[in-house]
Amino acid sequence: MVTVEKPRPAAPVTSRTGTLLQDSRGYQVFRVANVVVLLGVVAVTLYPFLMIIARSFSSDTAIRSGQVNLLPVGFNLTTYELVMSDAMFWTNYKNTVIYTVVATAIAIVLTTCYAYVISKHHLRGRTVLIGIAVFTMFFNGGLIPNYVLITSLGLKNTLWAIVLPNAISVFNLLVMKSFFENLPRDLEEAAQIDGLGTYRILWKIVIPLSKAVLATMVLFYAVSFWNSWFAAFLYMDRSELFPVTVYLRNLIAGSSSAQSTGAAVADVAQVSANIQSVTMVLTVLPILCVYPFVQRYFVSGVMLGSVKG
Repeated sequence: MVTVEKPRPAAPVTSRTGTLLQDSRGYQVFRVANVVVLLGVVAVTLYPFLMIIARSFSSDTAIRSGQVNLLPVGFNLTTYELVMSDAMFWTNYKNTVIYTVVATAIAIVLTTCYAYVISKHHLRGRTVLIGIAVFTMFFNGGLIPNYVLITSLGLKNTLWAIVLPNAISVFNLLVMKSFFENLPRDLEEAAQIDGLGTYRILWKIVIPLSKAVLATMVLFYAVSFWNSWFAAFLYMDRSELFPVTVYLRNLIAGSSSAQSTGAAVADVAQVSANIQSVTMVLTVLPILCVYPFVQRYFVSGVMLGSVKG
């Protein structure tokens, strides 16, 4: 007969002299205070968002009278129906998905290659490349020169007007550079001895070891491109090319709420009451769905790229 041993309870922590160690009163107070403070931070963070969700499902009368708190009052889906029944909304939503996916992919490739290059201390001109990147953090050509440049390059009313000007974030670049500098050099030297070139080392060795920081950068870039609206507002003239953020911005501004949806007077009153809440929910919802799958890489990716070993 097979006997299964029961797991032994963990041995208590003792000091070198054999006496049992217990948490001090001060440490116990700290733990309680820490839990209370963190719960307070969570409550303060969630309260505005929950209130926005409640407002998006409430009636215009309840919103205007200030009755809405954490729960909807006078449950109403008028604004959601008006916005989501518009074909242009879905066209712009599809544009946002395409812009975000393409822009994030290009940004990750360029940032990874640039960061890997400037992480090599033996590279000639490395200081110049870093200086060029850092210079752009403090100095910008300005709105009008950028508009003239995009127009003269023939990028206006195209995907590339959104993707290329923001393809590399210097902050993300420096984080990835620090991460690559902390990777063991012995791995790359061993790969070189085995006959691997620079590109194969990057693809076969460095990239598999950089999943945490790459996932973090994907999250940063995806959120940035998803929420971006000014570049499209500036460089695009046709509404069928707008991302959903510009569409919702126009609704908030009141320029298309009644015309694009054909709303009645009562519907216009309802839309004007909770349009901001509805637009925030519709804009944030996809990111909230993606974030839990990337969150486990977030802390480790940022910390590994920010601590010099």
